[in-house]
Amino acid sequence: MNTDDKELFRREMEGVTPLKPTDQAPLRPKEAPTPGQLYRRSAAQRAVGRDANFLTTDFVEFLDREAVLSFRRQGIQHAVFRKLEQGAYEIEAVLDLHLLSVEEARKAVFEFVHDCRKHDVRTVLINHGKGGREAGKPTYLKSYVARWLPQFDEVLAFHSARRWHGGTGAVYVMLRKSERQKQITRQKLGLTSIKPR
Repeated sequence: MNTDDKELFRREMEGVTPLKPTDQAPLRPKEAPTPGQLYRRSAAQRAVGRDANFLTTDFVEFLDREAVLSFRRQGIQHAVFRKLEQGAYEIEAVLDLHLLSVEEARKAVFEFVHDCRKHDVRTVLINHGKGGREAGKPTYLKSYVARWLPQFDEVLAFHSARRWHGGTGAVYVMLRKSERQKQITRQKLGLTSIKPR
C-alpha cells in the first residue's frame, strides 16, 4: 500500500468501531424442517430394533393393471427363475391383500415375509389385485408390492402369476433358504464333513 492509499483508507474508516471478539458463531434463523427431513426423523424413531418395518409408503410410480412384475437377483439361475415364472414350484403360503389399505398391506407384507423365513417357507403367492375395475384408476397395491419386494434381502425373485393363480393380479415370490435349511441340504448332498477332535 502506498501513502495515498493508506490516507484514503484511514479517511474511509473514520467513525467505524471494530466488532468485539466473541466465542460464539452467529446463529442463523431456525428453518422449518423439509418434508424429507420430517419423514426421515419419523422413520428413525419407528426403526427401533432389527425387526422394524423398513417398507416405505412414499411416492410410487403406478403400474398398468396388466403389467407383468418380474425381478431376479444376480446369481439366480435362469432355469430356476423360469420354473418360478411358470408357477412350477409348490406354493407353500398365500397372502391376500384385497381390500387392504396401503398401510395395512405394508404391515401384512412385512410380517408375511418374516414369518415365511422363520418357518422355512420358500415359495409363496401374494394376491395384490389389479386396482379398481375402472380404466385409468391407480393400481396402488400392485405398484407398492413391486416396490417393496426387492427391498427384502430374503426375496430372491418374483414374477407375476399364471392365469389360474391370479395372473397379473398376483405374484409368485421365491425366498432365500435359511441357514438351517442350507445346512440340511449340505448334509443331504454329503458336502459337510465332521471335523476330527
